[in-house]
Amino acid sequence: MAHMSQNSTVESGVPKRAGLVLASLILGAFVCNINLSVANVALPDIGKAFDASQTALTLVAVGCTLGLAMSVLYFGAIGDRYGRKMMLLSGMVITVPAAFLCAFAPSVEILAIGRLLTGLAAGMAYPTTLALVTALWSEGAKRTKAIALWSSVSGGSAVLGPFLAGLFLEKLWWGSVFLIVVPAAIAAFIMIFLFVPAHVEESKDKVDHLGGILSVFMIASLVLGIGMVSSPDKFTEALALMGGSIVLILLFVWRQRTAKFPLYDLNYAKRRLFWVPAIAGMIVLGSLAGAMFVGQQFMQNVMQYSTLEAGVAILPAAVGMILVAPQSAKLVTSKGSRFTMLLGYAFILPAFLLMFFTWREGAPYVVIGLAYLLMGTGTGFALTPAARSLTGSVPVSKVGMASGTSDLQRDLGGSILQAVLGTALTLGYAAEFAKQVTASPDASLVSAQTQSALTQSFSSATALGARYPTYQSAIEEAAKYSFIHGSALAYAVGFVLVFIGAALVFVAFPGKDKSLELFDEYHKEDAAVAPTSAK
Repeated sequence: MAHMSQNSTVESGVPKRAGLVLASLILGAFVCNINLSVANVALPDIGKAFDASQTALTLVAVGCTLGLAMSVLYFGAIGDRYGRKMMLLSGMVITVPAAFLCAFAPSVEILAIGRLLTGLAAGMAYPTTLALVTALWSEGAKRTKAIALWSSVSGGSAVLGPFLAGLFLEKLWWGSVFLIVVPAAIAAFIMIFLFVPAHVEESKDKVDHLGGILSVFMIASLVLGIGMVSSPDKFTEALALMGGSIVLILLFVWRQRTAKFPLYDLNYAKRRLFWVPAIAGMIVLGSLAGAMFVGQQFMQNVMQYSTLEAGVAILPAAVGMILVAPQSAKLVTSKGSRFTMLLGYAFILPAFLLMFFTWREGAPYVVIGLAYLLMGTGTGFALTPAARSLTGSVPVSKVGMASGTSDLQRDLGGSILQAVLGTALTLGYAAEFAKQVTASPDASLVSAQTQSALTQSFSSATALGARYPTYQSAIEEAAKYSFIHGSALAYAVGFVLVFIGAALVFVAFPGKDKSLELFDEYHKEDAAVAPTSAK
């Protein structure tokens, strides 16, 4: 079986029917990414349908991301050992009933379980798509181009989610957004079954199941803790979860250093061509997630966009990612990964500057669309070299580790920067509204309870204003002004973090010639130990 599958890769270094194989893998990645972002737009309707608490809605919102993040390393290792195609097909199969469970959930608790199941299905499928691209395309320009197409469509589809969800919500009920992926998942299953080869350069090492279980709980507690840290009423729980994750991380590191066949080989992770692009890609994808998180609220709260209009407004980000994919692949080949990643950062930095200086009430759409176009273009340029470097710095038999890390870039990066930018937004909003209350001639009439409601969030302030029509207009204007102040602080923080990421790449990531030398060294090291590990 393994011998037959090796023949499916031809001498040119690409699989037979390469276009259909790549289309199948990209469609599988599309299914996973669409699922991640469709719920957010429907949250207000879900809250009304179930009279759900904010905690329950948060679980619905993060459920899919949580399921994916907590499982990618474990499932990636299982795929490396027992069959990547099997894992990918399983992910597509589980996606369909999970989608129906979400769409027709009788309670918000069942909906949250359905979202977690959807994420676990994505954890089976998404890292496997990149692992198969790396296994089926040999090192060189053709693999880089395939990764570029995979990266751009994967990232772009996450941006398309809010648009498609908004479109469905214009005519259908909230559950319809979870059925968007069903036709795509069925089509992807058929194409993967027919066209994608099985058992290509898979590992013979045993799977570190204890390490896998530790990774599941370690990442789950970290993602949940980070996601809750910006909620004042959940701060204690967030600290407890993050504290628990630190303990689990230490146990995981100990396990990986002592296990005969580690799930996450730290000898590979400490390679410069692995850890630098891992962090750099996390910052890039996190900045996109954070900008979308704050930007969606800005457009709906301040600009008064509908959910559909807000979804359409971010489409330039997807356009930018998809359009630059071929150029990104060419630049990686001609100029190297370092140059291409820095070019990506060079687009993202002015995107945050544009948001900081121009996103105000009444801002023309051109400055909103341009900022998202710059953000998407920068992400498209940066993701290809990051994914290519990650997957190229480990043996193909262990590529599940690299592809799992690539997935964690978005999930952990998105969680971290969304929490950081969200906290900056919350603090900036509260500080500015408190300042306005103090400066008001009626400040003495505002109770501590009322001020707490006004400064807690934009929605809390507008809800209070609706109860007091005499002050409603003044409260809403103050809330908008305070939100703009808080969002500007969030964009400034985003700019600083992206600048730090660019500095890291500039200082720590080698140029083209040195990178090629390091890749050769890695491959020689891996070839030397391969016979030993196979025993």
